[in-house]
Amino acid sequence: LIEEARTHTSASIERSVLLRMGFSSIEAKDLVARMIQRNLLGHGAGRLVLELAKAKGMGVHDAGLSLLDGRSWEDLAL
Repeated sequence: LIEEARTHTSASIERSVLLRMGFSSIEAKDLVARMIQRNLLGHGAGRLVLELAKAKGMGVHDAGLSLLDGRSWEDLAL
């Protein structure tokens, strides 16, 4: 089941995860779109934001906003 989740995600699923993490629908849509542009969606949008937050010692929402502001993309753990 875990392998299926790793290889079978979609923009819709990843937006849903971000919504449950407290992002607005607009923020979630923009984050997912930017992850698609960078070919990162398969890593899991929520996981990437969560790991960035942990690495930077910031809240999850602040980490997502940092990505939306164009910062911290190079800090994502892949």
